Amino acid sequence: QVQLVESGGGLVQAGGSLRLSCAASGRTFSTNAMGWFRQAPGKERELVAAISGSGSNTYATDSVKGRFTISRDNAKRTVYLQMNSLKPEDTAVYYCALDSRRTGWGTSRALFEYDLWGPGTQVTVSS
Repeated sequence: QVQLVESGGGLVQAGGSLRLSCAASGRTFSTNAMGWFRQAPGKERELVAAISGSGSNTYATDSVKGRFTISRDNAKRTVYLQMNSLKPEDTAVYYCALDSRRTGWGTSRALFEYDLWGPGTQVTVSS
């Protein structure tokens, strides 16, 4: 059984940076596609960034391109989301997720593809 736990959230001023971490425990991780999602109050959960199991392919949604970077360290069983130039509209609960059915080079882009989720970490950006 794989478990995901996020950390690194907090309160930051606009223009600041945070790095989120997602630590995985259990048998599956190093070959699976993973992603970061976020959900703001009253809004649907949305994909922020995704990374392939190999780590060689990544995806970022348009609103965070050039500001957020997803990466992974399979030896440490950890996925990261580096968030720079944060804006108040980035305020949300951020979730790490894993697609147990996709391995290798591809990224998973749809919410329904992810079947394992962490509990989330709050990110608040003040103006």
